[in-house]
Amino acid sequence: MTKASKNDYSSAMWIIGILFFIFGFVTWLNGPLITFVKLAFNLDTDSKAFWVTTAFYMAYFFLALPSSWILEKIGMKKGMAVGLLIMAVGTFIFGTFATQRRYLICLTGLFTIGSGLSLLQTASNPYISIIGPIETAAKRITVMGICNKVAGILSPIILSYFVLKDIDKLPDRVNAATSEVQKETILNDFASQIYIPYMVMAVILVLLAFWILRSKLPDIKTSENNSTAEGGSTTKTSIFQFPHLWLGVFCLFVYVGVEVFAGDGIVSYGADLGLIQGITIDFLNLSVPFTSITLFFMLLGYIIGLFTVPKVFSQEKALMFSAISGIIFTFASYLTTGYVSGIFIALLGLSNAIMWPAIFPLAIYSLGKFTEKGSALLIMGIVGGAIIPKVYAHLKEIFPFQNAMLLVVLPSYVYILFYAVAGCKIGLKKTKN
Repeated sequence: MTKASKNDYSSAMWIIGILFFIFGFVTWLNGPLITFVKLAFNLDTDSKAFWVTTAFYMAYFFLALPSSWILEKIGMKKGMAVGLLIMAVGTFIFGTFATQRRYLICLTGLFTIGSGLSLLQTASNPYISIIGPIETAAKRITVMGICNKVAGILSPIILSYFVLKDIDKLPDRVNAATSEVQKETILNDFASQIYIPYMVMAVILVLLAFWILRSKLPDIKTSENNSTAEGGSTTKTSIFQFPHLWLGVFCLFVYVGVEVFAGDGIVSYGADLGLIQGITIDFLNLSVPFTSITLFFMLLGYIIGLFTVPKVFSQEKALMFSAISGIIFTFASYLTTGYVSGIFIALLGLSNAIMWPAIFPLAIYSLGKFTEKGSALLIMGIVGGAIIPKVYAHLKEIFPFQNAMLLVVLPSYVYILFYAVAGCKIGLKKTKN
């Protein structure tokens, strides 16, 4: 149990909740951004457009461990502020060079945003896990997840309204252009619409960084709040002596991969199903609702988890049932077509909702002084969001897209099921409650 006072606890929950809202708002812009860059940069394949998610999520792999070192030096509070400032730099880069249609530098901007998020998440996830009892960490992370997914639902809608309105008409306008100059003018005008929204985000992120520095966010020492004799953290001398952590890193890797596929990749999947003009909301760009529907189901899952974990189900049981439902929905999508198949992919959002709140505390359980490094390794696992959707994009150039989906998504949920049933207990002396 943490030593934080009741007032400190409430203050921390509010502040970290706002940060998780920021995570969601920025992260779930990637779905519509895939559509944006494919058109604005005139890319000829989905695989090239999926570099958006690859660049963004690869940052977690490269920056997570350096983030843990930074946090050990400057503390979690200053680390969160620095993370916000790095994100501001990334949004500035992306907004500036997207207007100029310079794809490689835009990807650098997305990598920079991901780097700032890596620092923020390396600090905030273990922080929220150990500010109260570790056994109820899933409930606290679930509250944070609700903040995250509400932002995720809103961000594609807002981007659509300001940037992607009437995007379905753009290809016809480009094809109707009578010269290369006219074509380039149309694409330049379209790309320039991204500038103001991203500059506004950059300013907001800078202001938030200074607000965090001036806030009363309590300082939590992870080594004092996450150590038990049961896990052996008092007797072990290396991070490599915690198999449940390393299995958890891979579990989080595959989980984030299928979450990004269900949230961002569903845009491409829906287009292949012929649904790009199907599931839509009147004033929105045609691709936005796919991501928003997935995130709506995730939000529903978080609300269910809020009232059932750990009162009705333990963290392990919640993860197990989530994995089983993911397997069922994956098969159902494979065996169906059209709207039905698309909805089953969106329903993976329901399956994925409780996974992060369950995996993270299960994996860092009883790490003690190794908590920061364990957290950093788990954050590195977010690179699954860069790799798994990209593998899907390549496979569907070889196999029918539904076969490609099955080959990528099904094994991921099977492994998550293994971790819930057995993997999270390996190396611990007794089963956690």
